[in-house]
Amino acid sequence: MYKKYLIVASKKDLAGTNIVTQLSQYRENPMLSSMKDKPGFDFYLVEEDMLQTENLDLEKINRYDFVIFASKHSSKKGGKTLSVHAPGNWGVAEFGGESKKVCKTSAIFLKQLFEKLQNKKVEHNLNKYETTMEATHHGPLIEKPCVFIEIGSTETEWKDRRAGFAIAQTILETIKEFKENPYNEVAIAIGGPHYCPGFNKLQLKSNVAISHVIPQYALPLTEEMIKEAIEKTAEEVDFIVLDWKGLGKVESRNQVTEILDKSYLGYKRSSKINR
Repeated sequence: MYKKYLIVASKKDLAGTNIVTQLSQYRENPMLSSMKDKPGFDFYLVEEDMLQTENLDLEKINRYDFVIFASKHSSKKGGKTLSVHAPGNWGVAEFGGESKKVCKTSAIFLKQLFEKLQNKKVEHNLNKYETTMEATHHGPLIEKPCVFIEIGSTETEWKDRRAGFAIAQTILETIKEFKENPYNEVAIAIGGPHYCPGFNKLQLKSNVAISHVIPQYALPLTEEMIKEAIEKTAEEVDFIVLDWKGLGKVESRNQVTEILDKSYLGYKRSSKINR
């Protein structure tokens, strides 16, 4: 069970500082938290871009059980989004971290964080925002389990106090209420677009908890990618969930299933999972 959380944001990130400012009013003295044997959190404000591992104090980060990166989300298409994802790179590291390396994350924590985010969006009438998971992407690369939670996609949204407050409450309540659920089935997700519409539904409406997402644009799949995803999931992985249509043409689908069969990994189509 995670007890010591670290909330990380860059001082240069408008969304990150927005979220931290809103969350700071709820911070309890960490000494009191530890005395009461309940989870608590600290803040770490980074001077530069936190996607670059070299900008982080890893010695400080390694003192904590779980790391939550509060960040902006950028998109050329714009759009209002509240999103969560695990960090890492399936291919070449263009935005921090290391090539073909991903961070450890918790499928159960990601699921509960995403469920809470959807609830807070509704509670705060953020109807123009879309809550979504994103595929695993970008840096930094750290050893501790972690997630990103983000506001997108332009400066208007990054500075939106209501969005920052909704995410602050999402973080706070997920930390307080997090429970390791032995009844969730844990899965790695493969296929589909970056914003995971099919996997979003599973995360919200099924018993499946998804950790890493390997999108269609990161294919072809390799044994190393699967091994990395499984090793970097805190819980034992039960199976692989496939966005079957989102795997592309027949050749691509066959290539994915051949790799999974070779690795003796069970898999299910997302459309076949009960919701």
